[in-house]
This record gives sequence, structure tokens and C-alpha cells, in this order.
Amino acid sequence: WQMLAIYMVLAASLSKQQALKQTCASCYASQHCNCSSMGLDFIPPGLTAKITVLNLAHNRIKHIQSQDLQQAVNLRALLLQSNKISSIDEDSFQSLAKLELLDLSNNSLAHLSPLWFGHLFSLQHLHLQGNSYRDLGQSSPFSGLRNLSSLHLGNPWFSVIRQGNFEGIELLHKLWIDGSNLNQYEQGSLKSIKEINHMIINIRDSNIFSEIVRDLLHSVSWLEMTEIKLPVEKKSLVQNSTRPFRIQKLTFKEAFFTDETISQAIVLLKEITSLKELEAINCVLEGKGIWNTEEISRSGQSFVETVTIIKIIIQNFHLFFDLEGMESQINKLKRLTIASSNVFMVPCNLARHFSSLLYLDFHDNLLVNKRLDETICKGSWPSLQTLNLSQNSLKSLEQTAKYTSRLPKLNNLDISQNNFGEIPDVCEWPENLKYLNLSSTQIPKVTTCIPPTLEVLDVSANNLKEFGLQLPFLKELYLTRNQLKTLPGAAPIPNLVVLSVRRNKLNSFSKEAFEGALVDTVHLSMMECHRSLVVSLICVLVFLVILLLVAISYKCHIVWYLRMMWAWLQAKRKPKRAPPKDVCYDAFVSYSENDSDWVENTMVRELEQACPPFRLCLHKRDFVPGKWIVDNIIDSIEKSHKTLFVLSEHFVQSEWCKYELDFSHFRLFDENNDAAILILLEPIQSNVIPKRFCKLRKIMNTKTYLEWPAAEEQQEMFWENLKGALKS
Repeated sequence: WQMLAIYMVLAASLSKQQALKQTCASCYASQHCNCSSMGLDFIPPGLTAKITVLNLAHNRIKHIQSQDLQQAVNLRALLLQSNKISSIDEDSFQSLAKLELLDLSNNSLAHLSPLWFGHLFSLQHLHLQGNSYRDLGQSSPFSGLRNLSSLHLGNPWFSVIRQGNFEGIELLHKLWIDGSNLNQYEQGSLKSIKEINHMIINIRDSNIFSEIVRDLLHSVSWLEMTEIKLPVEKKSLVQNSTRPFRIQKLTFKEAFFTDETISQAIVLLKEITSLKELEAINCVLEGKGIWNTEEISRSGQSFVETVTIIKIIIQNFHLFFDLEGMESQINKLKRLTIASSNVFMVPCNLARHFSSLLYLDFHDNLLVNKRLDETICKGSWPSLQTLNLSQNSLKSLEQTAKYTSRLPKLNNLDISQNNFGEIPDVCEWPENLKYLNLSSTQIPKVTTCIPPTLEVLDVSANNLKEFGLQLPFLKELYLTRNQLKTLPGAAPIPNLVVLSVRRNKLNSFSKEAFEGALVDTVHLSMMECHRSLVVSLICVLVFLVILLLVAISYKCHIVWYLRMMWAWLQAKRKPKRAPPKDVCYDAFVSYSENDSDWVENTMVRELEQACPPFRLCLHKRDFVPGKWIVDNIIDSIEKSHKTLFVLSEHFVQSEWCKYELDFSHFRLFDENNDAAILILLEPIQSNVIPKRFCKLRKIMNTKTYLEWPAAEEQQEMFWENLKGALKS
């Protein structure tokens, strides 16, 4: 009995392993089991302890049962997103103590049970968004997840967050909540989490915004709000909260502002003394810049040092006011980015009050040279060190250089992707300019307009044919995507450390090019360094590919099918049926040379000496000498009432018999008649017929054939039946 029990256990185990192999082969052979997008409606049976990653995403699984994952004790990642899971047994994950990632997003879970996660002591990443639950229950489903690092929650039906829902979580690197329809938030619900590095929340209810911010003042470093319409509210955001606060960065994405709400927000956010960075991406501002500057000024100094605005949409932006009265709010700002937002100028008076600004990024806007004179007026941006004016509409390099020369501390200038077209011989630049990016500016050459103080110069993508400037301090030179045929001389740039000359037309190197300092690092492609070797390797690879294709063609009879297709196309161009006057044979006989004795000495004698005699077409006797054999076959079939196939094992091994069978089959199908007569000279085993004889297999299954009898007394009946078939 013990042996029987052991045998049954082993048999069951082998059966499960076999089932696993059939369901998802990668689970059987690897530690990383990928069964995604396979249409599965169940978790594969037979999962073992060797599996560490199980991907079952994008299937049709509806239910997770207790025993499904019981043996997968070493699982580290379990991906179940985008299924139809609506129920999970309470102890389904009980054996997964080593699990670090669990993704149950985009399923049909109507509630979350704390029992699911009770034994996931190692879990770090949990994704639950995109289900159908409306809340997290009356208590916390996550109380046992002490190692949790990232948590993704919410869905379009998620509407309530209660106190205690996050008990047990102390530290999160990332918290993401889809609260697009969140309409009830109990104050203090998020306070139980002591530290959150980055929190993203999608909310549309403006009344909840302030409550959430108050709860997160001491825990979140970076708070990101999406799709919010800011409320008109004067209630303090730091009410009853003690300093110091932790929140340092606040991001708005796809948010909606008005002149009134943005004025009030500026006032309220000043109370968060820890806030150093504000960011607005893909937002909409409905207004003309008529902000309540008096109230903003009375509210005191802002502590924000970095402002980033990307792709803000301002209806009628050309009517936007110059923000007069905001001067006192910008003198502490250090970094400002306004990109892809249709900026065409900054009033001179406002620009002069950016007294502490070190970094200014205006890329992808509408700045032109005429407005740049106003934007960079004398006394503006006095501390500016880095300026990005790329992707604007600047046309004059001489004017652009002149205006930027008004910035005494500027050392980094990016004016790439402006269409200058021309470059003068002399330009006026900032005295301390070290970095200049002139890539993709359509300049036809480089002249002494380029400042000699540079340490880094980028003139890539300008179709330059030569480079011969004297730049004694230059350390990095980027000449990618030009038309250079020789390297720049080493003597004029003695301190060069980095030189990029990719995608040029270099074909020779002069001795002068290498008379400078030793080259530390050169990054050249294999083609540039070893062209002949690369060409040889390519030729060898092409030869091997051709050899492989020939082998595959031989193995899969591809040549056979190509030849067959060509012959078929030739046949299709001819009339489907020869005119009656051209039909001169009763039958064309298709047979193997190995069966010629029976055909020529038995069948031909019987039929051609009958009364009346039958006229047969034989390839040995009746084919036209010198004519291509395929044309002979086609013509003979077309000039015959019938095609008579003498089938044997020799026949199915003959290539030409295959052609004759196919051409007859085309005619049979084209005219929908009974042109083919089959004679089975000997029994043929199905496994003897090659796979390429698919038409023969089909004909033998659909048409009646005559079988040559071994007994002499039955042969008379065979001849009568054959003659009758030929006359029909």
C-alpha cells in the first residue's frame, strides 16, 4: 500500500508537470515563466518551487484558487494584470512569503481583502489600480506589508478614502492613486504614512485638494496632482500644522487654472515654507494675466526657487498682460523653464527683477530677434549663467550674439535649431562664454564670429565642409553630421580633449591633425576603423545566408513550388480548353518509368487494339522532340479528353508525375469536369505519399479509382470499366 501511494503521488506529479508543459512551455523549462497573452482562463497546474517569475498578464483568468500557487514558494514576481479576475480565495497567496512584486491591476476586483496580503512579508511593489472596488474597506488591507515600497490604487469608481485605510504602511517610495471620482476623504487618512518620496494623485474634486495637502505636509517630498481644477479657497493649507514641513516639490499635470485661482494658489502655497519647486505640465490657463498682485505682494516672500512650465495652453496668449506687480515675487527665483508655451517676449522691467536667476530655459517658443531685444534688455537677468533659446524663430546670429552680450555672467548658451542661415565674420558675445551650441542652425561655415573663449562648441548638423578656427581654450568639439573630409588641425585647438566627428565624409588624415596632445579616448565605429574587414564579414554573412536559404529550400521543396508556380502561370495564360479540332487523343497517360512495362505492354496493347481503338498519348512516343518538357506535358493534357494516372509507389516518387498530376488538377478545377481517371496499379500506403502530393491525397479521397486486380478472372471487368470511363 505504501508503494502504491508513492506511485500515485509520483504519477500525479508527472501528470501535473506534463500539463504545465502543454499549457505554458516556458514554465517547464525556465525559472522565468512567461504565459502572457495566451488566452488562458486558469492558472497553469504543476507550478513548482523553481519558478521565480510568473507572467500571466493579458489572459482571461477569472478566479484564483487556494491550490493554484501553493507550490510556487520561491516566486519573486507575480504578474496578473489585465485579466478578468473577480474573486481570490483568501489563502491563495499564503505560500508566497518571498514575493516582491504583485500586479493585480486592470481586473474586476470589487473589494480588497486584508487576508490576501497577510503572508506577503517580502512584498515591495503592489499594483491594484484599474479594478472596480469603490473603497478600501473599513480598515487597512495593507497592515502586514512592512516592506512595501510602491503602491498603486484607484479606478474610475473609487470614491472613498477612510481613516485607517493605510495603517501599517510607514514608508513608501511611490504612492499612486487614481481618484478621478473621489468625493469623500476623511481627514487624517494619509497621515499614518510617515514618509512618501513621490505621490501621484488624480483628483477632480477641488474641495478634497486642500484636505489632502494638509495631511501630506509632513510626509511627502514630491506631490503630483493631475486633472485638478483648483478651488477658489482662502482657507490656509497649513492650518494647525507645525513646522518644519517636508514637501519640496509640487507638480500640476493637465490642471485647469483661472486668473483668480492661480492668484489664490500663489498666496496659499507661500505658507508651505519647505516648498522649493513648482511644476506645471500640459495645463490650461483661462485668463489674461490679470492677477491679484496686491494680495500676492502682501502675503510675503515666496520660498520657491525653481519653476518649470511646459506646454501650458493660454487662450489668446497674445493678449496676456505683462504681470506688472509681480516683481517682488521673482527676485529669489534661481531656475525658470517655460517651454513649448508660445512665449514671444518678456517685458524688460520684469526681466530686470530676476536678480537671482541662474538658469533660464525658453526652448520651443516664438522668440524672434526683434522681441529678444526687449527680453534681454540692459540690466536684465543680471545673475544668469545658463540660457537656452533653442527651437525658436531667431534669424540673425549677429543680433542674437549682441543681445546676449548684455548678460555679464552668462557662460552657457544654447541657440541650436534656429534658422540663422548666415554667419558674420565678427560677433559680440558675453565675455565669459564657455559653452555654445550652434547645432542645426543652417550656418554654411565657421568664422571668427565664434568666440575664442569657448571650452565647449557644438556645430553639429550644419553641412560644414571644413573647420579651421583658432580656439586655444577649447576642450570639447562636436562636429557630428557635417560634410568634413579631413579632421581639423590640432595646432589651433591645443587643449582639445573630446572630438566627435561621426557621420562625416572623412577619407584622409593629415600629419598636422595629430600634432597636438595624445589622444585619450576615441570612439569610432567598426566601419570607420576596419572598413575592409567589415565588408569581408558582410560578404561572408551574405554567403552563409544564401547557403542557409538553399538548404531550407531543398529541405522544404521551395524550388519545387517555385517551378510549379511558374509553370502554372504559363498554363493559366492559355485557353482553358483546346478547340475541338486540336483534341486528338482519348487520354494522356501519366506514369512512372518504373511502371512502363505494364503500361506499354499491357494497357496500351489492350486499349489501342480495342474495337474501336483508343488513341493514347505517351511521353516516350508522342512528346515533340526539343520542346520544353513542361510545355509538352501541358499541350498533351490540353489535347486529350482525359488524363489517365497509373498510380504506384514509383509514381509518387516521380517529380514529373507530380507536375502532370497538378496540371490535370488545374484543368479539373477550372472546368469542373471528370478529366482525371485514376488507376491504382498497387496498394499505396498513406505514409509513402510525400506531403507535397497534397492534391493526390485529396483526389484519392474524393474520386473513385480503378484498382488493377491480381486475379486474371477479374481483369476483364477492369478493362470494361476503364473503357467505359474513357468514353464518358
